[in-house]
Amino acid sequence: MEMVNWGVLGTAGILGCTAKGMNLSEHCRLYAIAGRSKDKVDDFMAKYGFEKGYLSYDELLDDEEISAVYIPLPNNLHYEWVMKALNKGKHVLCEKPLAPDAATAKKMFETAKANNVYLMEAFAYQHSPYMEAVEKEISDGVIGNVRYIETAFITSDYDNSNIRMRRETLGGAAYDLGVYNTSFILRVMGKVPDNIKATASFSDNNIDLLTNGHIEYADGAKGTFTCGMVLETNADRRLDRFEIQGSKGTIRSGRFEYNLSGELTYEIVTFDECGNMNEPVMKSVKTPDNYMLEVEQLSMCILGESVPFVTEEFSVNNAEFLDGVLQAIGYYK
Repeated sequence: MEMVNWGVLGTAGILGCTAKGMNLSEHCRLYAIAGRSKDKVDDFMAKYGFEKGYLSYDELLDDEEISAVYIPLPNNLHYEWVMKALNKGKHVLCEKPLAPDAATAKKMFETAKANNVYLMEAFAYQHSPYMEAVEKEISDGVIGNVRYIETAFITSDYDNSNIRMRRETLGGAAYDLGVYNTSFILRVMGKVPDNIKATASFSDNNIDLLTNGHIEYADGAKGTFTCGMVLETNADRRLDRFEIQGSKGTIRSGRFEYNLSGELTYEIVTFDECGNMNEPVMKSVKTPDNYMLEVEQLSMCILGESVPFVTEEFSVNNAEFLDGVLQAIGYYK
């Protein structure tokens, strides 16, 4: 079986999820990992089976045996190392948010095309058959025309040593969590809202801890979203929820978390011709490891068997959506 040699830049916590998925991927070979701590590099090599370890990101990028690079570095380092990897001729899977703004995202994709390599943003949950099932319910007209959508993604907060809580690493709820809200809405609605309003509560470190958004489309559809890091500190608590109201019915989340695998559910409520509510229907979707799905998908692209599912258009549109949110809350004041 033809394999793709993958390298990883960094030893971030999210790598624990992604490396597990990489091991489950049929066409991914965990070839090398680079980090600034030898102990961490050695630990990840032993735990997940990487064949090589580097203490320099540049050395890893110079390794000609590596075809694809996964970048889980802090948000403020994405642009620098994605560009370096692309210019070394590596295909890149970069953690969300890909870029601090849409203009930067566009430049990154232009560089990928100039080097004839793929660049894909790491939205693992977007590869899930659960999302495909929800999208199909809507495209099949089960709930009619979407009139209202809401999403929430709220987690624990962290101490100030965490990169999510620091301004210099582009921390805050919108960058860390809001990109899930916006990408979910973008997947369902198919376009960036025509009007974006948002408010936020800021920390002493000048990052948003709780952001609430209100969106409107030219056709009259509306929506709201909430993202925040306000639950019990360092307790790994979370709240993930969505509801999509249509002209004929509603889809709402059941057992659901972003990036969750296993047996996930959603509920459909429809109405009869007299406007009476039909019996709610709970649907179940068997969902493989989302991180495996995204790594396998990009590997297949590299092998010439597919094209990126999370496209340039999707990532740039999501960055434009987030630009509107950040501007509305005054993140850059």
